[in-house]
Amino acid sequence: MAYVAVTGGREAIEQSLKLLEIFRESGEDITISCIKENMGLLIDKIMSEAGFYSRDYAALALKQCEGSVEEAVFLLRAYRSTLPRNYYSNPVDTSDMRLIRRISAAFKDIPGGQILGPTYDYSHRLLNFSLMDDGDLSDSAVSAVRNGSSEEKLSSEDEEELSEDAEISGGDIRCGRVTDLLKADGVMAEVEQDDTEPFDVTSNLLTFPAPRSARLQTFARSDAGFLGGVAYSSMRGYGAVHPTVSELRCGYVEVCVPYVLDEEDEICIGEILVTEVEALVPSHTETDEDFDKMTLSGGYGLIFGRNENKAIAMSIADASLETTGDSPSQDEEFVLTHGDCLEMSGFISHLKLPHYVTFQSSLDRVRAKGEKR
Repeated sequence: MAYVAVTGGREAIEQSLKLLEIFRESGEDITISCIKENMGLLIDKIMSEAGFYSRDYAALALKQCEGSVEEAVFLLRAYRSTLPRNYYSNPVDTSDMRLIRRISAAFKDIPGGQILGPTYDYSHRLLNFSLMDDGDLSDSAVSAVRNGSSEEKLSSEDEEELSEDAEISGGDIRCGRVTDLLKADGVMAEVEQDDTEPFDVTSNLLTFPAPRSARLQTFARSDAGFLGGVAYSSMRGYGAVHPTVSELRCGYVEVCVPYVLDEEDEICIGEILVTEVEALVPSHTETDEDFDKMTLSGGYGLIFGRNENKAIAMSIADASLETTGDSPSQDEEFVLTHGDCLEMSGFISHLKLPHYVTFQSSLDRVRAKGEKR
């Protein structure tokens, strides 16, 4: 801090950075591609909290900071702030998502079927010691499954190991939404379309009450653990929300920008992997008359990469802020201002910096009071 002089400060800091390099390079070197291909869920978490979609740079940040998620997010956000913003993409149509996973907790049979996809939900929580060896799936098998490519053919052994009862197909899977069926039945609450310009939390100061676009952006960049705690508190009795997951889908969506010569046309600049959740929440009823008028409202969550728990927590937090009450999950200012992982870790981390002046002042007051006794 600027108000204190630390003896040998510059030299000590330089030696500290050298020691940091020694600690980082003391083990076997790990490549960026290895991190990216083998730590996919961790990469997705970092990209989500950084608000920056780049697997290569997320892997680089993770390597640079020895696996610290907070430091990796810090590095990515700092780098993101230096990049020019050349285009604003058009709204992404998630209904046309190229699915790798899609389930519904509300209905057993849904058009298109339940697509289990890659998930740990149905796995045994036992250590797989075979992973300590090099006997993993072949690169061609993994590539074919991840990319949905029909050009890579799986061997019979690989196919059996990946799935005993699922038919692996190279065709793209696209399905309609479950909520569309509920809207057609008239049991979903009518929501007016909001065509206002989305609020950009990265360029504008967040004020309260915040528009819903600002809420969703803030949630998407929030710390997964904090957001999970908010959702958990809401379901455990400190809020008004206990939802049912209407649909959870994970897959690739196209990102398009307006064509320079004709803004009515658009150009697809790539695909990103996202997880989307729509949660259903029954409206509160006090009387039989209210029960007759009961409809379903929804909470929404969308996260970079495969990050299902955070997407579900986001949908619960979104639905909770649509209700009124005294619980923490219904306090907009509390939820939106305390969930940012960078500000959270930064404020806690700043306690390691010199506080000599303020502490000595407090200590002098305590000593003076002790002398009077």
